Amino acid sequence: MSLITPLTYVLPHRLLSSLARRLAYSTSPATKQWLIDTVTRRFGVDLDEAAEPDATAYPSFNAFFTRALKPGARVADADPRALLMPADGHISQCGPIKDGRIFQAKGQSFTAAELLGSEEDARPFHDGLFATVYLSPRDYHRVHMPWTGTLRETVHVPGRLFSVGTDAVARVPRLFARNERLVCHFDTDFGPMVSVMVGALLVSGVETVWSGEEIPAYGDRIQRKDYRGQGFTLQRFAEMARFNYGSTVIVLLPPGVATLEPQLGAESPVRLGQALARLR
Repeated sequence: MSLITPLTYVLPHRLLSSLARRLAYSTSPATKQWLIDTVTRRFGVDLDEAAEPDATAYPSFNAFFTRALKPGARVADADPRALLMPADGHISQCGPIKDGRIFQAKGQSFTAAELLGSEEDARPFHDGLFATVYLSPRDYHRVHMPWTGTLRETVHVPGRLFSVGTDAVARVPRLFARNERLVCHFDTDFGPMVSVMVGALLVSGVETVWSGEEIPAYGDRIQRKDYRGQGFTLQRFAEMARFNYGSTVIVLLPPGVATLEPQLGAESPVRLGQALARLR
C-alpha cells in the first residue's frame, strides 16, 4: 500500500491544492517550463496531437495542462445511437447502479444520493448506469458531452480532496462521494443525464464552458445554480468543462435507456469520443 493514501487523511487538502494552483498558474519561465518538462517526460505526454505542439509556447503549466487538441485528433463514434466517452483516461469502474449504489472498488461503494448531494436528485438514476473515468496527468483534460443536453442545474458539493489514484480508490471508503465535486444535471431527449466533475488532491480547479471557474472557491455548504430557461444546450461531443489538474468524471444514466459497451471494464483505456453506451 502506498504511504500517501493513509497520509491523505491528515494532510491539509485545500492548502496543498491552493499551493499547487499557485504553481500551476505561475508565469515564471523557469517554474512553468520545469513543470511542463517534468510531466511530459514522466508521464509520456504526446504533444504531437496538441493544437500547440511546442512545449515552450505555453504561458503557464495550467495552459499546457488544459491544452486543446488538433482538429480531428478525436472523433465521435459514427453510430448516431452511441453515447460518447466524455474524456481520455481509463475506466475506474462502470456498470449498473444497484439499488441506488455505485461500485467503487474492492467491496467499496457509495450511494448515488451521496454523490449527487440529494436523495431527490438521485431518484431518476436508481437502477440506472454509471461510468467512472479517471484522467491521468498525461491525458487531455477537457471533458465533453456524451449526448446532446440542456443544462438544468449545477450542484457544488463541498468535501475533501483525497487522491483519486488507484490505491486511494481501493482503500478510501466512499471516496468519490467525499471529495469536492461539481454535479452537472442535463435534460436530454431520453431523460436526465448527469456528469460529475470530481476534485482531487492537488487539483487546481474545475471550469465549465457556461460559467468559468467553479472550483475553487472551495465550498463549505451545498450550492445550487438553476439554469432552467437559459438555453444552455450543448451538443453531443461538445466541450463541457475542464480540470485544471487530473481527476475523475462520473456519468450517470437513467434505467432502461442504454446499454454499456460490453468491452468496457475496470482499467480499460479509453479515448474521448469512443462509444460509452448505445441507446436501446
